[in-house]
Amino acid sequence: MLLRDFLLRIHLCNGIGIVGKSKIYDWIQSQKSTRFDVPSVDSLIKIANIRGGNVTRFSSTYIQLMNNSERVDQLVDSEKWLCICDEHYPYQLKEAYTPPLVMFYRGDLNLLNEQMLGIVGARDATHYSMEILKQLLPGPLLNKLVIVSGLAKGVDTWAHQCTIANHGRTIAVIGTGLNIAYPSMNQQLQQQIAEEQLLLSEYPNGSRGYKNHFPERNRIIAGLVESVLVTEAKHHSGSLITANLALQNNRNVLAVPGRINHYLSAGTNELIAAGAKPILRSNDVLEEYIS
Repeated sequence: MLLRDFLLRIHLCNGIGIVGKSKIYDWIQSQKSTRFDVPSVDSLIKIANIRGGNVTRFSSTYIQLMNNSERVDQLVDSEKWLCICDEHYPYQLKEAYTPPLVMFYRGDLNLLNEQMLGIVGARDATHYSMEILKQLLPGPLLNKLVIVSGLAKGVDTWAHQCTIANHGRTIAVIGTGLNIAYPSMNQQLQQQIAEEQLLLSEYPNGSRGYKNHFPERNRIIAGLVESVLVTEAKHHSGSLITANLALQNNRNVLAVPGRINHYLSAGTNELIAAGAKPILRSNDVLEEYIS
């Protein structure tokens, strides 16, 4: 069995999380062998530190997927997929925190070879974020950078829309299977990105937006990009999770300052106070990409 086919099966198994999958891949890498031998289920349970009821869940699905290629094909559902061992897997993501073993995709995979800027912000963002994006994105910034976001309500949606409207390039990383639009209001936008830009997900078709999927999705955004820009964010928010993951990956964190008495500026102002670069114009962003 090829390594990429084995890793696909591990990725599709139940009872194992993103940390366990990374431990298995790291263990395989540490073997430094030119030949790949399929490990036993017991050895994988130990390597991934799988415990409790997850032992049974992982064991049963691992055995099934290793012996039933038709089931694997059903889960892949004819989607294209990129494996961490593939040549075209983004190097910066591979070196980030718990990179996904597999990403399913629709669209132009070549966008992963470009310099990328992540844009995130509040789901209940105000018109302020929209004005910021209209001011920052058109022109030199979109000519140089691919905009990456999560296709969520609010800032994510506006970032994708503003990029497309100004003939830029964008990547959407979603927390569901590629065949599910969440929120449903973004179904048309998601389809457009899948056809004309790039749509990514580590979840197979049919996977709905469970609560843990969205911070997991955020780590992919933070791993792909060189810098993350936060426009508006509450004191505790998913956008700040993305920013913190970016810091862990040694990425640049950029933030738009806001009114000190507005709850959606609390997160961005705190980021700036902690050392994030304040963004006032598009050149402030582009400076981070000058080699």
